[in-house]
Amino acid sequence: MPVVSAPGKMILLGEHAVVFGKPAIAIGIDMRMTCTVVEAGQNMVNGHPLDDRYHSYLATAIKEYWVGEPLDITLESDIPSGSGLGSSAALVVSLLGAMAVMRGGIDEEAIAKAAFDVESTVQGRASPLDTSTSAHGQGVFIDSVPGDQLLWHVEKDSRQWYVHHCAVPDLTFVVGFTGIRAPTGPLVAKVKRFFDRTRFARDIIDEIGTITEDGAKCLQNRDTVSLGELMTRDHNLLTILGVSSPELQRLVDASMPYSYGAKLTGAGGGGSMIALTDNPEKVAEVISRRGGIPYVVRTDVDGVREE
Repeated sequence: MPVVSAPGKMILLGEHAVVFGKPAIAIGIDMRMTCTVVEAGQNMVNGHPLDDRYHSYLATAIKEYWVGEPLDITLESDIPSGSGLGSSAALVVSLLGAMAVMRGGIDEEAIAKAAFDVESTVQGRASPLDTSTSAHGQGVFIDSVPGDQLLWHVEKDSRQWYVHHCAVPDLTFVVGFTGIRAPTGPLVAKVKRFFDRTRFARDIIDEIGTITEDGAKCLQNRDTVSLGELMTRDHNLLTILGVSSPELQRLVDASMPYSYGAKLTGAGGGGSMIALTDNPEKVAEVISRRGGIPYVVRTDVDGVREE
């Protein structure tokens, strides 16, 4: 009876710019999805029959990657759904990991690529950033060209990504969840329209790409102060692109006096922000006071693993 877990993630730098071929950095966090699997008479999820529509990620993973008896799946999650912290990626990665254990062992690269395929099937269009981060843990630097510490190369249709290991020190972040679930698609489309129409937007995308590259160096050098400054610059640029919201801005502004830096994470429009801080209790307090739901998270975590 395999028990396998996979971490959630947060995008540290590069969201939206990654759509235009710029790099992005995502970090595994110490919120995990745990999946226990046993063969059974029919496919079940937490005591209920698997529903292809309601359990679309699980159903797709089983259909595409499992050959054997039906599975009785038990899920336990620390990751709030709809928060932008990678709950769907961790769900798919942990299930694929449990399947892999039943067949002999975990292969990070194979699981990352299979999980990306599942997310692409369910969502219609996806990036391998979330699933690679959940499979690998630590940090992931994704780019349109190969570089040092390359983990794997992912191709889909005419698109391709090079996924690299990104060393991440033990850092403390506070996530502030607005409670608003904003769909990613319209926000990505909004930025693309801006990008297509104006040189100004294209310059912003280029600057976010440069910030992300500088951020990777800060992580390598353990330069927390400079990393925080880059986070705040990135947030300001994303705000100019129109993907922040009043709710996110309130949480970012409240966190700044007690943080090295703060920014929205993910698509924006709602979802979550993150603050890099040595004073997580105070940041969590001010986020809560401004109407957000705070989570104190740590980095330097394992990827998919058998428990």
